[in-house]
Amino acid sequence: MASATAAGQRYVVVGLLWFLVALGLGATGGVASWRPPMPQVVLVGLTVLLLVAFVALARFRRWLRALDLRWLVALHLTRFVGIYFLVVYYRDGALPRAFAVPGGWGDIIVATLAFGLLAAAGELEPKRWLVGLWNTLGLIDILFVVATASRLALADPDSLNALLRLPLSLLPTFLVPLIIAEHVVVFWRIATRRTRT
Repeated sequence: MASATAAGQRYVVVGLLWFLVALGLGATGGVASWRPPMPQVVLVGLTVLLLVAFVALARFRRWLRALDLRWLVALHLTRFVGIYFLVVYYRDGALPRAFAVPGGWGDIIVATLAFGLLAAAGELEPKRWLVGLWNTLGLIDILFVVATASRLALADPDSLNALLRLPLSLLPTFLVPLIIAEHVVVFWRIATRRTRT
Protein backbone atom coordinates (compact mmCIF):
# COMPACT_ATOMS: atom_id res chain seq x y z
CA MET A 1 0.00 0.00 0.00
CA ALA A 2 2.85 2.38 0.82
CA SER A 3 4.47 1.77 -2.59
CA ALA A 4 1.11 2.40 -4.32
CA THR A 5 0.79 5.69 -2.43
CA ALA A 6 4.35 6.67 -3.34
CA ALA A 7 3.70 5.80 -6.99
CA GLY A 8 0.51 7.87 -6.93
CA GLN A 9 2.34 10.83 -5.46
CA ARG A 10 5.02 10.50 -8.14
CA TYR A 11 2.40 10.60 -10.94
CA VAL A 12 0.67 13.58 -9.36
CA VAL A 13 4.03 15.41 -9.18
CA VAL A 14 4.73 14.61 -12.85
CA GLY A 15 1.26 15.94 -13.74
CA LEU A 16 1.87 19.10 -11.71
CA LEU A 17 5.24 19.67 -13.44
CA TRP A 18 3.58 19.18 -16.83
CA PHE A 19 0.91 21.73 -15.85
CA LEU A 20 3.58 24.23 -14.77
CA VAL A 21 5.49 23.82 -18.06
CA ALA A 22 2.24 24.36 -20.00
CA LEU A 23 1.45 27.38 -17.83
CA GLY A 24 4.95 28.79 -18.39
CA LEU A 25 4.70 28.33 -22.15
CA GLY A 26 1.40 30.18 -22.14
CA ALA A 27 2.60 32.95 -19.82
CA THR A 28 5.75 33.66 -21.85
CA GLY A 29 3.85 33.76 -25.14
CA GLY A 30 5.56 30.62 -26.42
CA VAL A 31 2.27 29.01 -27.42
CA ALA A 32 0.93 32.23 -28.98
CA SER A 33 3.63 32.08 -31.66
CA TRP A 34 2.56 28.61 -32.84
CA ARG A 35 0.92 28.30 -36.24
CA PRO A 36 -1.01 25.31 -37.59
CA PRO A 37 -0.30 22.48 -37.56
CA MET A 38 1.94 23.02 -34.49
CA PRO A 39 -0.90 23.16 -31.89
CA GLN A 40 -2.46 20.04 -33.41
CA VAL A 41 0.90 18.22 -33.45
CA VAL A 42 1.52 19.09 -29.79
CA LEU A 43 -1.96 18.01 -28.73
CA VAL A 44 -1.77 14.70 -30.59
CA GLY A 45 1.83 14.11 -29.47
CA LEU A 46 1.00 14.63 -25.79
CA THR A 47 -2.06 12.39 -26.06
CA VAL A 48 -0.01 9.63 -27.70
CA LEU A 49 2.71 10.03 -25.06
CA LEU A 50 0.14 9.55 -22.28
CA LEU A 51 -1.33 6.48 -23.97
CA VAL A 52 2.15 4.99 -24.56
CA ALA A 53 2.94 5.51 -20.87
CA PHE A 54 -0.34 3.80 -20.00
CA VAL A 55 0.45 0.79 -22.20
CA ALA A 56 4.16 0.54 -21.38
CA LEU A 57 4.25 1.22 -17.64
CA ALA A 58 2.65 -1.56 -15.61
CA ARG A 59 2.97 0.39 -12.35
CA PHE A 60 1.16 3.35 -13.92
CA ARG A 61 -1.66 1.03 -15.06
CA ARG A 62 -1.90 -0.52 -11.58
CA TRP A 63 -2.20 2.94 -10.05
CA LEU A 64 -4.91 3.92 -12.53
CA ARG A 65 -6.71 0.62 -11.85
CA ALA A 66 -6.70 1.28 -8.10
CA LEU A 67 -7.73 4.94 -8.41
CA ASP A 68 -11.31 5.63 -7.42
CA LEU A 69 -13.28 5.97 -10.67
CA ARG A 70 -14.90 9.11 -9.29
CA TRP A 71 -11.55 10.92 -9.58
CA LEU A 72 -11.40 10.10 -13.30
CA VAL A 73 -14.94 11.38 -13.80
CA ALA A 74 -14.26 14.48 -11.67
CA LEU A 75 -11.52 15.57 -14.08
CA HIS A 76 -14.31 16.36 -16.54
CA LEU A 77 -15.70 19.09 -14.31
CA THR A 78 -12.95 21.17 -15.95
CA ARG A 79 -15.06 21.01 -19.09
CA PHE A 80 -17.21 23.77 -17.66
CA VAL A 81 -14.58 25.76 -19.60
CA GLY A 82 -17.27 25.60 -22.28
CA ILE A 83 -18.95 28.50 -20.46
CA TYR A 84 -15.82 30.56 -21.13
CA PHE A 85 -15.96 29.63 -24.84
CA LEU A 86 -19.45 31.10 -24.99
CA VAL A 87 -18.47 34.21 -23.01
CA VAL A 88 -15.49 34.90 -25.29
CA TYR A 89 -17.61 34.39 -28.40
CA TYR A 90 -20.55 36.55 -27.28
CA ARG A 91 -18.40 39.23 -25.61
CA ASP A 92 -15.97 40.04 -28.42
CA GLY A 93 -16.15 37.33 -31.06
CA ALA A 94 -12.56 36.20 -30.35
CA LEU A 95 -13.60 32.59 -31.04
CA PRO A 96 -15.53 31.57 -34.15
CA ARG A 97 -19.16 30.61 -33.66
CA ALA A 98 -18.59 27.22 -35.36
CA PHE A 99 -16.18 26.33 -32.54
CA ALA A 100 -17.43 28.23 -29.50
CA VAL A 101 -21.15 27.44 -29.58
CA PRO A 102 -21.22 23.67 -30.29
CA GLY A 103 -17.94 23.11 -28.44
CA GLY A 104 -19.01 25.21 -25.49
CA TRP A 105 -22.43 23.61 -25.12
CA GLY A 106 -21.02 20.12 -25.67
CA ASP A 107 -18.46 20.60 -22.91
CA ILE A 108 -21.06 22.09 -20.58
CA ILE A 109 -23.35 19.09 -21.11
CA VAL A 110 -20.53 16.56 -20.52
CA ALA A 111 -19.39 18.43 -17.39
CA THR A 112 -22.96 18.66 -16.08
CA LEU A 113 -23.49 14.92 -16.63
CA ALA A 114 -20.18 14.23 -14.85
CA PHE A 115 -21.40 16.33 -11.93
CA GLY A 116 -24.67 14.39 -11.95
CA LEU A 117 -22.81 11.07 -11.88
CA LEU A 118 -20.67 12.22 -8.98
CA ALA A 119 -23.59 13.68 -7.02
CA ALA A 120 -26.17 10.95 -7.54
CA ALA A 121 -24.48 7.68 -8.32
CA GLY A 122 -22.29 7.12 -5.24
CA GLU A 123 -19.82 4.31 -5.99
CA LEU A 124 -19.37 4.26 -9.78
CA GLU A 125 -17.74 0.85 -10.29
CA PRO A 126 -21.05 -1.09 -10.17
CA LYS A 127 -22.67 1.38 -12.60
CA ARG A 128 -20.28 0.73 -15.49
CA TRP A 129 -23.03 0.91 -18.15
CA LEU A 130 -23.95 4.43 -17.01
CA VAL A 131 -20.30 5.51 -16.82
CA GLY A 132 -19.71 3.91 -20.23
CA LEU A 133 -22.60 5.83 -21.77
CA TRP A 134 -21.36 9.13 -20.33
CA ASN A 135 -17.76 8.30 -21.35
CA THR A 136 -18.82 7.58 -24.95
CA LEU A 137 -20.66 10.90 -25.16
CA GLY A 138 -17.71 12.73 -23.62
CA LEU A 139 -15.18 11.20 -26.01
CA ILE A 140 -17.33 11.97 -29.05
CA ASP A 141 -17.68 15.56 -27.85
CA ILE A 142 -13.97 16.16 -27.24
CA LEU A 143 -12.99 14.59 -30.57
CA PHE A 144 -15.59 16.77 -32.31
CA VAL A 145 -14.18 19.87 -30.60
CA VAL A 146 -10.60 18.97 -31.57
CA ALA A 147 -11.59 18.20 -35.18
CA THR A 148 -13.56 21.45 -35.47
CA ALA A 149 -10.71 23.51 -34.02
CA SER A 150 -8.22 21.84 -36.37
CA ARG A 151 -10.41 22.41 -39.42
CA LEU A 152 -11.00 26.08 -38.58
CA ALA A 153 -7.35 26.76 -37.70
CA LEU A 154 -6.08 25.18 -40.91
CA ALA A 155 -8.57 27.22 -42.96
CA ASP A 156 -7.85 30.49 -41.10
CA PRO A 157 -4.82 30.30 -38.76
CA ASP A 158 -5.79 33.50 -36.92
CA SER A 159 -9.38 32.46 -36.17
CA LEU A 160 -8.42 30.54 -33.03
CA ASN A 161 -5.64 32.75 -31.66
CA ALA A 162 -7.56 32.95 -28.37
CA LEU A 163 -6.77 29.24 -27.85
CA LEU A 164 -3.06 30.06 -27.96
CA ARG A 165 -3.17 32.59 -25.12
CA LEU A 166 -3.73 31.95 -21.42
CA PRO A 167 -5.93 30.64 -19.99
CA LEU A 168 -7.09 28.74 -23.09
CA SER A 169 -3.53 27.80 -24.15
CA LEU A 170 -3.70 25.18 -21.38
CA LEU A 171 -6.21 23.27 -23.50
CA PRO A 172 -3.87 22.00 -26.26
CA THR A 173 -0.81 21.83 -24.02
CA PHE A 174 -2.35 20.13 -20.99
CA LEU A 175 -6.07 19.57 -20.50
CA VAL A 176 -7.30 18.14 -23.82
CA PRO A 177 -4.57 15.46 -24.09
CA LEU A 178 -5.29 14.50 -20.49
CA ILE A 179 -9.04 14.30 -21.13
CA ILE A 180 -8.73 12.20 -24.30
CA ALA A 181 -6.29 9.76 -22.66
CA GLU A 182 -8.50 9.61 -19.57
CA HIS A 183 -11.49 8.58 -21.70
CA VAL A 184 -9.43 5.61 -22.92
CA VAL A 185 -8.55 4.74 -19.33
CA VAL A 186 -12.21 4.81 -18.29
CA PHE A 187 -13.13 2.43 -21.14
CA TRP A 188 -10.27 0.16 -19.99
CA ARG A 189 -11.49 0.29 -16.39
CA ILE A 190 -15.00 -0.69 -17.50
CA ALA A 191 -13.71 -3.53 -19.71
CA THR A 192 -11.31 -4.94 -17.12
CA ARG A 193 -13.99 -4.89 -14.44
CA ARG A 194 -16.33 -6.78 -16.76
CA THR A 195 -13.74 -9.51 -17.33
CA ARG A 196 -13.10 -9.86 -13.60
CA THR A 197 -16.77 -10.23 -12.59
